[in-house]
Amino acid sequence: MRAQSLRLRPTLYSLLATLAAAILSLAVHAADAEKPADAGAQKIIKSHAIAMHGDIKYPADFKHFEYVNPNAPKGGTLRDYSLGTFDTLNPFIIKGTPASDLGLVFESLTTSSEDEPFTQYGLVANQIEYPDDRSWVIYHINPKARFHDGKAITADDVVFSFETLVAKGTPLFAQYYADVSKVEALDKQRVKFHFKNAENRELVLIVGQLPVLPAHFWKDKEFDKTTLEKPLGSGPYRVASVDPGRSITYERVKDHWSKDLNVNVGLYNFDRIQVDYYRDDTVAVEALKAGQYDVRRERVARVWATGYDTPAVKRGDLVKKEIKDYSPRGMQAFILNQRRSPFDDIKFRQALNYAFDFEWSNRNLFHDSYTRTDSFFFNSDLASSGLPEGRELEILKQYKGKIPDSVFTEPYVNPKTDGNGNNRDNLRKAQQLLKEAGFTLKNGKLINPKTQKPVTIEYLAYDSASERIVNPYIQNLNRLGIDGTFRMVDTSQFINRLQSFDFDMTTYVLSQSQSPGNEQREFWSSSAADTQGSRNFSGIKNPVVDELIEYLILAPNREELVARTRALDRVLLHNHYVVPQYAILSHRLVYWNKFGQPDVAPKYDLTFSTGLMTWWIDPEKERRLAKQPAAKTKAE
Repeated sequence: MRAQSLRLRPTLYSLLATLAAAILSLAVHAADAEKPADAGAQKIIKSHAIAMHGDIKYPADFKHFEYVNPNAPKGGTLRDYSLGTFDTLNPFIIKGTPASDLGLVFESLTTSSEDEPFTQYGLVANQIEYPDDRSWVIYHINPKARFHDGKAITADDVVFSFETLVAKGTPLFAQYYADVSKVEALDKQRVKFHFKNAENRELVLIVGQLPVLPAHFWKDKEFDKTTLEKPLGSGPYRVASVDPGRSITYERVKDHWSKDLNVNVGLYNFDRIQVDYYRDDTVAVEALKAGQYDVRRERVARVWATGYDTPAVKRGDLVKKEIKDYSPRGMQAFILNQRRSPFDDIKFRQALNYAFDFEWSNRNLFHDSYTRTDSFFFNSDLASSGLPEGRELEILKQYKGKIPDSVFTEPYVNPKTDGNGNNRDNLRKAQQLLKEAGFTLKNGKLINPKTQKPVTIEYLAYDSASERIVNPYIQNLNRLGIDGTFRMVDTSQFINRLQSFDFDMTTYVLSQSQSPGNEQREFWSSSAADTQGSRNFSGIKNPVVDELIEYLILAPNREELVARTRALDRVLLHNHYVVPQYAILSHRLVYWNKFGQPDVAPKYDLTFSTGLMTWWIDPEKERRLAKQPAAKTKAE
C-alpha cells in the first residue's frame, strides 16, 4: 500500500493512520540500479530507489521532484489550524491526543514520491540492497544523516526504533511489520531486515517507511507515556513553542542535514508553521475569513457552496480552488460496532443501509457535490463492480457456502431514492429484513430478539458539523422503531472511545492506496478486532476475510493483486459491515492569496499535505494582502 509520509499533516486519530501505507505488485525496475552481483542462486540489487511495479520515474542523479519549484524562496510563516485539542508530543503511541504536524519533526529511511503509484526513494538511507527473492533488505544509512542535536544517525537507532515501535507503539506497527523476523545492525551505516516470508514482496519497501528515532534521547524516558517534552528528530522542522491544547509552532531547521537532498529540494519552504486549535469548526471557518490563519481544506459541502460569499473572495484576496485528486478514496462510512448486539446481525446491518437516504442528503445538505461510495477501494481499479468473473470468480468460488450467496448472484448496489425525502420503499425493505432476522415491534419500539430489549443506537461524534448529517438518518431509524441519539464528545474522549471500541456507531474514513498490503490486517483481521487501538473498528472476525487478507499480501504481480483485492472488497461489501457514505474526488482549498505555488500539483496526494509543503510565501503578494481589510468577523 502506498505510503503517506509521516512528515505530513495528520488528520484526527491519524498521524499513524497516514503512516499505514505500502504497495504490492510484482516487478522491481531500478532504472539506474547497479549491475546485480552474483550471489549463488540470488541476484543482489543495489539502488537509490525501489518500485513495486513499473519503472522508477526518477534516476539516481535526479535533481528534484517534478511537482516542486526548486527555486522556491524560503521564509515567512504558514498559519494553519486544527480542531479539538492535544495533550502529547509523542505521536507514536496509543495514549493521548498528539499535536498536529508532529510528523514534520521526524524522518524515515526512505520517502515516497507523490506522482507515482508507489516508489520509495532514499532519505535517511541513501542506498537499498536486496536479493531478487526479497527475503531480506539492507538499508545503507547516509553518512551525513544527523539528528537535530548533531548526533549521527546509526544503524543502532534504526534497530531501536523498530523494536520500540513494535513493542510499545500503536498496534499499527506490530500489525504492519508482523512478517519481519529480525532486525540487526551490521555496522554503524548498515541495518538489515530479515523476513519470515519472501512472498510478502512489499516488506522490502515498507520497512523503509520506519520513522527513525534517536536511541540516546529515549534512553532514560518512558516511551509509552504521554509527554509535552519537545521531541528530538531529524526532520525539516523542530518544535519551537507549545501552548498545551491551544497551539504549537514549528521552526525550520536552517542547517537541516537533508535540505539539499533531491527528495527535499523545493519542499518545506516556510520558516515557521503555526497551528492554532479551534474547538468548533464553524468558529474555525469564521477565523479563516477574519484572517487569523492562512489555508483550509474545506470538507463541508454547504460551507464550500455558501460560506465564502465575502468581499475578500470577490477581490481575489481569499481564493477558493479545487484540485483534482487521483488517489483511491477508500471508504467513508457509518462504522457499526459488531462487538455489540444487534450489530452482529448481517440483516440488521443491511437494514441500516436502507434507512440512509443519501440522495436526499446530497441534494439538500451537500449541494449535489458528492458521489455515493460503493467500494472499500473507491476511485481505483481495485474496486469490485458488477458480478465477479475471471480470476476474481475463481478466487471466490473457493469460499462458496462460507460467504453470502449474493456475492455470486447480485452486484453490490447501495439503496437509492429519488431524493424527495420520501424513503418509504427503502424503509419497507428495511422492515422486511428486520422481520426476517427475528426483530419485532412492541409499542413502536424495535425489540432485539437476543436481548428482548428495545434497540438503541448512540452515534458518537467529536464535530458538531456532523449533527446536521446524522439527524435525518436518526429520524429514519426512529421510523423503524430504533431509538437513535447523537452524542457529542470532545476530541480526546472521541479518540479514547474509538481506540477502546466504546461506541455503537460513528463515522470514519478507511483510507486506501494504489495497492493494498500488510495494513489490511489492521483494518479487517480477527486478531486486530481484539487489539485496542487497531483500526478494525467494526470488530470483523471472519475466517474468509483473514484468508483473503493474507492471499492479497502474497500477490505475485499487479494483475493478481487486483483480482485478490476485488475479491476481498466484494466479501466485505456483501457482509454489510458498514453503511457507505460518500466521497468527493478533489481537494477543496480556501486560502489567503499570499502564496506561490508550483505549476504542477502532486497527483497522488490524498490529503494535499505534500502539496501544501511545496508552496511558499510570495513577499509581494503578502505585502499587497496586508493593505487589504480582512472580514470583520469575530472569531475565537
